[in-house]
Amino acid sequence: MKRYAFTLVELLIVVVILGILAAVVIPQFSDASTDAKFSALGTNLATVRGQIELYRLQHNGNYPPAATFATVMTSKTNADHSTTGTPTLGPYLQRIPNNPYDNSNDISATAGGWVYTEATGTFVADDGGTTNGVAHNSL
Repeated sequence: MKRYAFTLVELLIVVVILGILAAVVIPQFSDASTDAKFSALGTNLATVRGQIELYRLQHNGNYPPAATFATVMTSKTNADHSTTGTPTLGPYLQRIPNNPYDNSNDISATAGGWVYTEATGTFVADDGGTTNGVAHNSL
């Protein structure tokens, strides 16, 4: 009776081939996650900036107040920026999105998650990172 089995050399060849394939595929997955975060950042910025402009159009050319940015963007407001009485404008966002690089939805005037400047309506990411040589706060 003759037995059929793989030899140790054949098994080692298969393991080496699988290792080579893994070495080729794994870097592509890490690039995909980096690209996905960068794309999510761009989408979040475009969405919030568009809603800031809509807010400005409906509030007589005034940008949302920095001190109450999250509140006025996620609640109904009056033309005078207040949320009392029977507001008819907004809400502009369901919630402030997370910055995909630091997972923060904090808004400040100087640093952290997102940075919002009321005087110019500028809304940028401030996680200190770069992707493919592009600073996140320059998008």
